[in-house]
Amino acid sequence: MNDFLPFALPDIGDEEIDEVISTLKSGWVTTGPVTKKFESNFASYLGGGVEAISVNSATAGLHLALEALGIGPGDEVLTTVYTFTATAEVVRYLGAHPVFVDIDPKTLNIDVTKIEERVTKRTKAIIPVHFAGLPCNMDAIFSIAKKHNLKIVEDAAHALPARYNGQLIGTLASDVTVFSFYATKTMTTGEGGMIVTRDAMVAQRIKTMRLHGINRDAFDRYTSNKPSWFYEVVAPGFKYNLTDIASSIGIHQLTKLENFREKRAKMALLYDENLKKMPLTLPAKPNDNLAHAWHLYTVRLNNMDRDQFVVKMAEKGVGTSVHFIPLHLQPYWRDTYKLSSQMFPVASEVFSNVVSLPLYTRMSSSDQMRVVDAMSEILRKSCG
Repeated sequence: MNDFLPFALPDIGDEEIDEVISTLKSGWVTTGPVTKKFESNFASYLGGGVEAISVNSATAGLHLALEALGIGPGDEVLTTVYTFTATAEVVRYLGAHPVFVDIDPKTLNIDVTKIEERVTKRTKAIIPVHFAGLPCNMDAIFSIAKKHNLKIVEDAAHALPARYNGQLIGTLASDVTVFSFYATKTMTTGEGGMIVTRDAMVAQRIKTMRLHGINRDAFDRYTSNKPSWFYEVVAPGFKYNLTDIASSIGIHQLTKLENFREKRAKMALLYDENLKKMPLTLPAKPNDNLAHAWHLYTVRLNNMDRDQFVVKMAEKGVGTSVHFIPLHLQPYWRDTYKLSSQMFPVASEVFSNVVSLPLYTRMSSSDQMRVVDAMSEILRKSCG
């Protein structure tokens, strides 16, 4: 269908394309000067004295963050059940165990009133996930973490650039924050992510483990006046570095991020105004202390089967998605940890009727009205 409106499209301009071509012509395509520039620019954008360390995915970033914080076999890490599997799988990489918490029915973020009942002597960290780009209740999470001596790694894959109490996510008091630059995110490098921290020792460990546990990266080795062949492996690391090709996209996406945020916010308002009279539960609105990144615009259907709705929207040429299939319904997590829907009643109920609408900066207002009109017709017919 030539006029199909997809769920998401990246917003790539000539600046990104020209930079990629320049990088390809430079002869340095893996991690090098462009990546160092991207990391520096990203840290400057956030401010707050953070260091930024690029990686090839947010999944890699979460793994490196937990490893650097000393999470290991037998430890427990608290997180929301309503997230993509990457949030939990990185805990298993280290031989530790994710412990899942249900969600707040309004924000769809982790229910902070349910966290402490899941804390045990083995609990070492918590990974709050800012669902759709709406920040979690971080004050409550900081208080719980301080009380129980827990590390905090923010999964901010959806939350660039979100704000909490006026501060950008990534500059709060958490130990580490991890962002995603996947193709559908608020800015992209195709694949990629960024780790930010103020802890110099954690940052150094992450940088070492990011590339095979080697104590010098390739760019340093090949541009140094010391023998370029010499390096030392100080730990059994990973292969998680970001390339200069990807960073060439990122440095220009970053300059557009504020404009992207403003457009996404306006698009969310347009949806709010045109959907408010339909049989839907609209996304939670940020209060005065928060700024939503609007990575996703997720509604709940009050009077229609969700799966049928997705099919009918596709028939009308509109792509949608579902965020998320909660982890207690996924075979590995369900069977390994003996999870059930009764253990997570809110997440189970939300999943039964939730759907994410197209929301990306290449959309026009007429594109959005196509979505609205299709929904109006479908929902009207479903209600008889």
